[in-house]
Amino acid sequence: MSAACSDIYASAPLRQLLADEARDLLPELQRCTGDHGLLVSAAMQDRPPALPLLSCWTHLRLAGDRYVGDLHARVDEPLPFVDDAFELVILRHALEASALPQPMLEEGARVLSPGGLLVLSGVHPLSLWTPWMVWHGRGQSLRLHMPLQVGEWLRRHAMQVECVRRVGHAVPGGGGMPWLTEAIGGGYVLLARKRRQAVTPIRLVPRALRAPADAGLAPGARRNTACAAAMNEDRR
Repeated sequence: MSAACSDIYASAPLRQLLADEARDLLPELQRCTGDHGLLVSAAMQDRPPALPLLSCWTHLRLAGDRYVGDLHARVDEPLPFVDDAFELVILRHALEASALPQPMLEEGARVLSPGGLLVLSGVHPLSLWTPWMVWHGRGQSLRLHMPLQVGEWLRRHAMQVECVRRVGHAVPGGGGMPWLTEAIGGGYVLLARKRRQAVTPIRLVPRALRAPADAGLAPGARRNTACAAAMNEDRR
């Protein structure tokens, strides 16, 4: 491989990182249910995970300023999907390969259904992978984002971050002990869920009811009145 790879995501270290991410996320993804999932990836050979409880996938790949794959669209335009269309949205290294990361994240939140899961992965800027990415990704517009920053973007759009964790080897193509992976792994995964809209109960306003003008006496009162009338009649 040349020093500057034409597609850095086709390199052996990043293919291994993608595999590590998929293995790490599998337990959470297998619990996802619904009819539609969306995968947006920077890797050409990436494929949606096989999930038994999710029916249909839409797969998009970033190619410069365009999406290609199951449909073709421009990155600087809204995704051609209605709101709340997907129960699961996966952005695999898509933010770091996009010139418009915040609008992409906003679109991912928009098309996610309430209660749905958004999964995001990328190379962690505070890792030994950063200089490797800079060197081997020359000629490609790559921007690494801190998970904390991504989490703040998500919270502005009714998203609740459930967890963030490090994955992958500490150095590109290297090995390491499991505790090193958890502490200084080269990649990270972030899971966030779209908040369900709270149902606001209708507040009932009490209203006074007017009694009819010709309301009769209560049954007991009528009996007492009748007895008094009878006694008066007898006295006469």
